[in-house]
Order: sequence, then structure tokens, then C-alpha cells
Amino acid sequence: MSTATTTIKHSLISDFKEITKMRLALSVVFSSIAGYLLGVEQVNFTTLFLLALGGYFMVGASNAYNQIIEKDLDVLMDRTKNRPIPAGRMSVRTAFIVATTFTILGIAILYYINPQTAMFGAISIFLYTCAYTPLKTKTPLSVFVGAIPGAIPFMLGWVAATDNFGIEPGTLFALQFFWQFPHFWAIGWFLYSDYKKGGFFMLPTGKQDKGTAVQIIMYTIWTILISIVPVFGVTGKLELSYVAATVVFGLGLFMLYYAIQLFKKMTEKAAKQLMLASVFYITLIQIIYVLDKFIR
Repeated sequence: MSTATTTIKHSLISDFKEITKMRLALSVVFSSIAGYLLGVEQVNFTTLFLLALGGYFMVGASNAYNQIIEKDLDVLMDRTKNRPIPAGRMSVRTAFIVATTFTILGIAILYYINPQTAMFGAISIFLYTCAYTPLKTKTPLSVFVGAIPGAIPFMLGWVAATDNFGIEPGTLFALQFFWQFPHFWAIGWFLYSDYKKGGFFMLPTGKQDKGTAVQIIMYTIWTILISIVPVFGVTGKLELSYVAATVVFGLGLFMLYYAIQLFKKMTEKAAKQLMLASVFYITLIQIIYVLDKFIR
């Protein structure tokens, strides 16, 4: 294989990863798998594989549609100007084919698991593409709208395992829903200048101010409180031992510390530290929930 052919192949793979936002998609798949393991009585590896594959297709489709819609704005921002479409490496038509193919495959695969899973997957794509994306340039409430599809994956796994939506997946949804506010507001803070070039309104007050910092702290506290609710035995089959709840609470305080640091320092560095702490937090929370179920 020639060097030129290898380079083209590498470029195509790289563009595919970027148009579907592979790292983000894999983190979503991770959440879905965690939700599945929490809900299932006996692991079916075929279902688990289909959930991961269908979940990736759904997230990849959402991200591809998003980049089609925002192609003219992506050119204006440093962090997005080298994406496949604005950089001219991929046509809108190609991206649309990828997005549509992924949507059809994703819904079909999730429907094979059960209809409810497919329904929530379809709702996620619709809200992300048709509500969250256009609202980003109009109102800070876009983060609230975007938090809905962003919170679906954790509960989607439970629905895939049980074919039922109740208090258990509702609790998982609430946990990831409230977590997204400090997470995305932290991103909106340290990328404030770049977002401003594209005309995006991501912070609740529209500014890097104390009002935004206070709201970040409040939503972090809500996240912590929701994360320990299962220990009180009010969330059906979703349970948490006292030991696991203590660890979960401690991780919440860890994230809260960085939220308070942002309030004190009001710097982009502090916001980036909070963002990293939030990723660390949600990943470990999901792992602890799963381990606690199987060890308890």
C-alpha cells in the first residue's frame, strides 16, 4: 500500500471519528452499558453488544446532524474550524448520508432490543438535532434542553435490560440530567471567548460571573443529593449500600470543591479543572453503582 493511500485512509478514519465525535459517543455507550448492568438480572451479551452498537449509531447520527447544521458557525471558532465539513474534507451530502444511515441503523438495532429503547433513542436524536442545536445561538436555556437527550443514555440501558420505564431509570436520568449543568457550564466558561465567536449562549447569565458560578454550585449540590437517593430504599430495584453511598457522597464533595474553587477564582483554569472533575465524577459514580450491585 502506497504512502498516499495510507494517508487518505487515515484521513477518512480520522474524519469519521470526528463527524461522529467518537470519544463523546463512546462515553455515552459507557453510560448505557452501566445502566444495562444495573437493570439486568442476567447479562445477555448479544443484547449488550446491540445496545453499544445502536447507542453509538444514535449518538454518531446526532453529532453528524449537529455539524451539518452548524457548519457555517464552526468555521468561526478555533476549536471547530478544522472539523471535516468546515475544513472542506467532507461534503454536507456525505455527512447527511452518514447521519441518516446511522439513524436508521441505530433505531432498528434498538428496536430489536425492545420498542421502548428505540423510542427513547429516537427522542434523543430529535431533541439534540431539532431543539438543542438551533437553540444554542438563541438562549442559554439550550443547555436545559440539551441535558434531556444527554441524560437518556444512562436510563436507556436500564430500559434495554427490563423493557420498562419506572422510578429506577427515572432516577438514573435525573442524576445524569442535573450533572450536565455544572459540566457544560464549566465548558462554556473556559471556552467562552470561542463560543462568543460563533454566537453561542451557553452560560445561564450569559457571562462569566458570580451568578453563573452560584448556579454551578447549586446544580452540583442537586447532583450529589440525587446520587445518594437509592440508599434510602425509595427507588425500587435501584439500590445502593451505605458503603457505596458514602463513597458516592465523597466523590460529590470532590466535584463540589472544584465548583466552589471556580466561584472563588473565576478563572478559565478553574473552570477546566471543574470540567475534568465532573468527567471523573460521573465515570466513577457509574462504576460504583454497578460494582455495588454485584458485590452487595
